[in-house]
Amino acid sequence: MNNRLKRFFDIFVPVTTCNLQCKYCYITHHPLKSAEVKPLKYSLSHIRKALSYERLGGTCLLNLCGGGETLLAPYIVKLTRELLEEGHYVMLVTNGLPTKRILELTEEIPYELQKHLILKISFHFMELKSKGLLDKYFANIRIIERSDISFTVELTPSDDAIPYIDEIKDVCLKNLGALCHITVARDRSKPDIPILSALSREEYIKVWGQFDSPLFDFKMRIFGEPRKEFCYNGLWGGRINLETGSFSQCYRLRPIRIFDNPSIPIDFCPVGKCETAHCYNGHSWLTLGMIPELVTPTYLEMRDRITANGRHWIGEDMCEFLSQKLSENNQSLSSEARQWALRKNSFKNLMYLVKRLNYYLINGKWSVLRRKFQSFVRL
Repeated sequence: MNNRLKRFFDIFVPVTTCNLQCKYCYITHHPLKSAEVKPLKYSLSHIRKALSYERLGGTCLLNLCGGGETLLAPYIVKLTRELLEEGHYVMLVTNGLPTKRILELTEEIPYELQKHLILKISFHFMELKSKGLLDKYFANIRIIERSDISFTVELTPSDDAIPYIDEIKDVCLKNLGALCHITVARDRSKPDIPILSALSREEYIKVWGQFDSPLFDFKMRIFGEPRKEFCYNGLWGGRINLETGSFSQCYRLRPIRIFDNPSIPIDFCPVGKCETAHCYNGHSWLTLGMIPELVTPTYLEMRDRITANGRHWIGEDMCEFLSQKLSENNQSLSSEARQWALRKNSFKNLMYLVKRLNYYLINGKWSVLRRKFQSFVRL
């Protein structure tokens, strides 16, 4: 095994409940019946085999993220260790509050494997402040700091937090030694996936740009800009759903089951043509090199900070790994191969539509079929 970045996968963990209720979150405001931690349909050993070093073609970067708070999944520490032992590098998205899980990560994962783990810690300042959880939050980060696990801290900007910006800066410098990063909140209820704010784009940049966050700067650079280049997502990575055991080339694209028989190779095929309004998570897909000709910062720059005393949030091993580009470690396709991939995608999508149409006709689901037809006509 080597530490060359071969593929990047964004992995959904079936958790749709949370210990916070942020105003800008679209998960915790769902009906209570949808807020849960679903048990995995596959054993951890089965998942490890399905995502083995050999099957994925080398060392991969795996981002584990739930619909709610990822660390509420009781199996998350053991799953993380399995994937690390398989030779991959792992990122865990968390709000930083589950102290028990954080202690388990530092105590149950060997030091050498901790170097290949990073916690992406969301900083939900308004909720932490209103619930009196700021001290607990930073105490948990100090637990991580004393380990070999890397971390990064990012704040999702909301309009109601604007009056508290000076306080946010002060608490970050006091407890983290550096300002937090800033991400970009998006409105997923609208087709063009705009910024979730009443501010104009110019005002939004002026207000939140004062944190000097490369993450925010790059996200705003690409936000709302459709990608016209050939994208290698689907070949050099993609989306994996642990609930369904499926793989898709990118968001909102047709999934294929890959967990049923881990001995069968995965049919990796580049999406080529982007199907979304814009690459709203391009801070990961694009900085990792899914579009080789696009000049971007490294993913490391999106996540690291250097504290006042000269310490990096991200450790040396993880720094080296996150500095790589997928385009450096994978061969680009010829023009003919790109065209073949696009034709293959079109054929598979057509077959999928035919299959669904047949299902609706056989089962008499006329109302569903009518709605889908009307939706298609509006396009």
